[in-house]
Amino acid sequence: MTSRITAARHAIGDSGEQQRFIRTVSRRGFRFVGEVREQPPAVPAAKPDHAPAQEVSFCRTAEGINLAVAVCGHGLPVVKTANWMNHVEFDWQSPVWSPLLRRLAEQFRLIRYDERGTGLSDWDVADISFETFVRDLETVVDALRLDRFALFGNAQGAAVAIVYAVRHPERVSRLVLSGGYAQGWRARGNPAEIEGRKALLKLIEVGWGQDNPAFRQVFTSLMIPGGTLEQAQWVNDLQRVSTSPKNAARLLQVFGDIDVTQFLPRVTAPTLVLHSRGDSPCPFEQGLMLARGIPNARFVALESRNNVILSHEPTWGRSADEICAFLAEDRAYSGAASKAAD
Repeated sequence: MTSRITAARHAIGDSGEQQRFIRTVSRRGFRFVGEVREQPPAVPAAKPDHAPAQEVSFCRTAEGINLAVAVCGHGLPVVKTANWMNHVEFDWQSPVWSPLLRRLAEQFRLIRYDERGTGLSDWDVADISFETFVRDLETVVDALRLDRFALFGNAQGAAVAIVYAVRHPERVSRLVLSGGYAQGWRARGNPAEIEGRKALLKLIEVGWGQDNPAFRQVFTSLMIPGGTLEQAQWVNDLQRVSTSPKNAARLLQVFGDIDVTQFLPRVTAPTLVLHSRGDSPCPFEQGLMLARGIPNARFVALESRNNVILSHEPTWGRSADEICAFLAEDRAYSGAASKAAD
């Protein structure tokens, strides 16, 4: 309900702070307070062919946790691993994530999911750990009966993709790691960074669930310091609708202890690593570590301060082109191998 109200406000130029048209009524719900004028019905515009619709379904882990899965497009399967703050419906409309997601869905069969404790997946879960992140990925691809597919990982989702690729090399055809890291904030051992993250954890406990976005703006400013007001508002709202304050703190704690450096030399899938030079939450050095540690990995440095490259940035086109071209090479290879077999 919250995400739909946010989308409705966004569509008519309103927001949770202004409430010019859609007002929150305490303990009652929502009320539309704008002036209504009737107009002749308009002929519905045809949906563009390049904007396919996604289908959302659920699969269940061995311990009974429901995971939300979104599938869109056709062709080579590309699985995007879950990362910090996911919501398969909200992200699909977001000006932060949707440009790249829709670009991928136009060319491939894009598969996304909400990790446990977030989005449309179950929030009330006993176990949140890095190992459960990997198991959730295994659950999703097994439920969809994917024999071979490409993996796309952002932030901690890159570490999850790396471990899966090492454990199941026969199933991963290509690996794309964008804004990722091999070592979490605590594992990196930087005292200043560790103290800063501890302060953020306290900030989550105090202000994450409040209607005032000032607390959440801190995280937004770290993630997309170069974002527009609209993009920042969407990330602020995403934090509120994607998880609870308790789960947000639990997730951030787990991210701190991630360390997959020992897995890097064992990756056999062709790998593309992209990283912003000014990325604050995931330092540029971590991108270099991934590229140097994974055999024959290709590295692309992006001129940006944002963890997620935004569509208005000059480097967005290059980033999207690099990802799509790299994934398309796998499709070409598969087609040539199929013809050779025939």
